[in-house]
Amino acid sequence: MPSPVTRPRAVVCLSGGMDSCVCTALAARDHDVYAVHFSYGQRTQSRELRSAQAIAQAVGVKELMVLSMELFRRIGGSALTDTSIAVPAAPAQEAQIGTEIPVTYVPFRNAHFLSAAVSWAEVLGAKQVYLGAVEQDSSGYPDCRPAYYDAFNALIREGTREGDIRVETPLIHLRKSEIVRLGVELGAPFHVSWSCYSGETEACGVCDSCVLRLRAFREAGAVDPIPYRSRSDGTGKA
Repeated sequence: MPSPVTRPRAVVCLSGGMDSCVCTALAARDHDVYAVHFSYGQRTQSRELRSAQAIAQAVGVKELMVLSMELFRRIGGSALTDTSIAVPAAPAQEAQIGTEIPVTYVPFRNAHFLSAAVSWAEVLGAKQVYLGAVEQDSSGYPDCRPAYYDAFNALIREGTREGDIRVETPLIHLRKSEIVRLGVELGAPFHVSWSCYSGETEACGVCDSCVLRLRAFREAGAVDPIPYRSRSDGTGKA
């Protein structure tokens, strides 16, 4: 019998959201995927974990590591981790989303996530760490810009044993609608993903993340399969 084909390993940061869902499916085309999910005190922590677990199972992830980080809840300063700060509704004009850094920004969050993912990649012998960061059609977070990942890759080159691990952000230049189309092409399990900043049974339909996601499905000519309390894509309540 021929020996089984050995595929390279990759680590994927899997939040359970739409973008990380597509990013995981994309990485799984050419790699054995080892996913890491971060529970960091976010409002929808338990719902996001269930989505990450379901995506990992659907895509065929080899291992899902769940890491808890308490520092973000203790630090506060973000509507995602501090219950004294309300999650705002998206601006009435969708074009205004991303024009300034919103209160849902978690200070320097992705650096902590990537540090853990790169450490695991070193142990696994993985050369790629995938993250579903998106600059276009985003909430305007500073840690979702290409320059941020260029700088982080320079840090990896200097601060790891071989210096040959690289953070890959294959979605960063895509519009959200293009990400939906790519996900449909890949068979990404959108139906188990979750993007809402506040709802856990039904997505609220009014936060930045919900509005951007609904618009992406609408522009892609598809219907978002997750349940919403209210939705702006013309399909009514899910």
